[in-house]
Parts: sequence; C-alpha cells; structure tokens
Amino acid sequence: MITVKLLGGAKKSFGLDQILVDLQDAAIRDLLDHLVSIKPKSTPELDIKNMLIAVNGADSSAMDGLETIIRDGDVVSIIPIIHGGAPRTRFRICNKSVELFYIVHKKGENYALLDSIRKKFPRLVVEGVSAQYVLSVTHAKKIVGLSLFAQKNGLLLSKKLETDVLLRFAATKQISDAMDAVGIESADDFVLVAIGERKAQDSLHRFVGQYLGRMPDRTDSEFLQKHFGISKMHLSAAVSERPLEDILVERAAVLFH
Repeated sequence: MITVKLLGGAKKSFGLDQILVDLQDAAIRDLLDHLVSIKPKSTPELDIKNMLIAVNGADSSAMDGLETIIRDGDVVSIIPIIHGGAPRTRFRICNKSVELFYIVHKKGENYALLDSIRKKFPRLVVEGVSAQYVLSVTHAKKIVGLSLFAQKNGLLLSKKLETDVLLRFAATKQISDAMDAVGIESADDFVLVAIGERKAQDSLHRFVGQYLGRMPDRTDSEFLQKHFGISKMHLSAAVSERPLEDILVERAAVLFH
C-alpha cells in the first residue's frame, strides 16, 4: 500500500489530506494516471503537468522522474506548483500595492501559517479572511479599498489596518464578532490579503506557492445572504449587475459612521 499525501490544490481535487493506493512496483506515471481516474468529477481538475512529486521526502526529478518506481510502504507527496506566468491578483489602491492569495490549507492550522507569514514578512500587512466570505476579486478589492481609504483619512475602525480589513469583511465594529464570523481557524480555505512592498509580495508568493488555489468569481451566495440577512427583495432593489457584492460593500462602508 502506498500513502499519497495531497497538498495545496491537490488536496482540493480530492477533499482529503492523503489517500492510500494499492499499487506496488509501479511508476509515478502510473500513480498519476490512477489518481486522475479516481478523482471525483465534481472537484477541481488535478493538473498533473504542474506539480512537484516527492517519494519518501526526495524530489522524484532527482531520481527517474515520472519513471521512478514506487514500492509498498512508500510515501508520495503531491505538491502543485504555479509557474512564473500564472496569473496573480495584485493591484494598487491609495498608492499601496495589494495582493490577494487564495490559500488551501488545513482547518485548525491556519492561524499558525498566518503567524509564520507575519514573522517572515514584517514589511507586509497581512490578514486572512475565510473564503466563504469572499465572493470575488472585485468584492475583495472594494473591501480592502475601504480600509485603505479609512487609513488615509484617519478613519480606521481599529489601530491596525489588518484588523480594519477583517471588520469590514464581517460588517461589524466588534473584533470578537469579526473573528467568530470571518476568522480562518475553522476554515478549510482562506483569502490572504498582503499590503506592502512588491518585492516582499513576490517572496510571499513563492513561500505560499504550494498552498495556492484559484480565487472565486461568484455573484451570489446563499450562505452570505443568510448570514447577513439579505433577502431577495434587498437584491432586487439593488440596481447592479452584482447586487449581493454591492450590498456587502455598502454595509462595510457605512461602518465609517
């Protein structure tokens, strides 16, 4: 039996941290074909062309690549990678560079990862928001924009910019309520907001590369409608192509008052 550990996007393809595969004396190529064949149809595709594969902790490319033979008892780690040409979500607001990272990590260990990022990249302001509370890139841009505008005009809801971001995604002035709602510890995936130097963002991109997933692009969410008490009447009254997004941003904006 072979233990296959799934990291980053590979975990999302199977909904599991690891699986056991009954293959012996098979090549890595055969294992990948098997994984593709058993992947649930409803989950994201497994991009077998862009991944790092380690056998018992050793990079398979330093062995025989896809022809490396794996044997009973081996541990194979599947780590998707993102090449330099992959799209990144980076933009400027109030003369500040902002980048969003969709992190596919492990429930219960997200704050440990966030703390390690803050220690390693002290020049960046970073905050994590449960992915359930982010509709799209444009939604996140608007919320972060509100926080940066508040900072520029001395209107932050908290002493720290990152806390203001959290409060506005949660549409509350109570930090404890925001942590309970949009906090990342009980989330499987979260959106990491990084504000600061572009070079530091580049380094952060490499640091979290194995955990990166794709940012959502939704216009609606039953979960968010229920959480924020937004009815169909509210949505129909909004003259917008993205009514839910605009209502959420409006609720974040009125916190200025």
